[in-house]
Amino acid sequence: MLTKKNPKMAGLVLVGTATLVLAGCSMGGSTTADETMEPTTAPSASEESMETEAAMDPAYDNLVGAGCAMYDEAVPDGAGSIVGMSQDPVAVAASNNPMLTQLVAAVSGQLNPDVDLVDTLNGDEFTVFAPVDDAFAALPAETVEMLQTPEGAETLSTVLTYHVIPGQIAPDAIAGTHMTVQGEELMVEGDADELMVNGDAATVVCGGVQTANATVYLIDSVLMPPSMG
Repeated sequence: MLTKKNPKMAGLVLVGTATLVLAGCSMGGSTTADETMEPTTAPSASEESMETEAAMDPAYDNLVGAGCAMYDEAVPDGAGSIVGMSQDPVAVAASNNPMLTQLVAAVSGQLNPDVDLVDTLNGDEFTVFAPVDDAFAALPAETVEMLQTPEGAETLSTVLTYHVIPGQIAPDAIAGTHMTVQGEELMVEGDADELMVNGDAATVVCGGVQTANATVYLIDSVLMPPSMG
């Protein structure tokens, strides 16, 4: 990692070097070039720590869940990375996440042209529980077919908005009961890498993912509002 030279540090090194040379002369000994330069050949522990901190983006600060490290390794950079998602509004960020293609289709009118929530999701601050593609794949085929029909548009909208909570909620405050945009409550239990939603209905794969306007929790199941049984 390239870093800018610190003029003050450089001055201290020169002074230190001169001191060593003078000391060697006053003692009648000889000081080689290797000996005088030795103190500057390796960075100090504090310098290495500063470089590590500079490389760490705030987007990583609140991540929780066993899947975060795996996702970061699979998508280390670009628009779909942890850092890349933090720079875009939530619907745009989700569209760049390779684990959320089915959710993006559902909220953007691709699954059902009568349901398009993109502008709504991008237009305010939210906490979003985002089912990954495997969660949608687990839905019965007949359910997916129903959601694609004009009659299924209201049901699809109800299910999707049940995954959204007004305002951003960080992982250290997410445990508890929350009112969703849909109008019914969901409950989050556990802490750190063992967050569960509605009992054992869903597990948080990776949470605390920041976007420009939302905090996202990737989950392994599609949630159903209590009124839908």
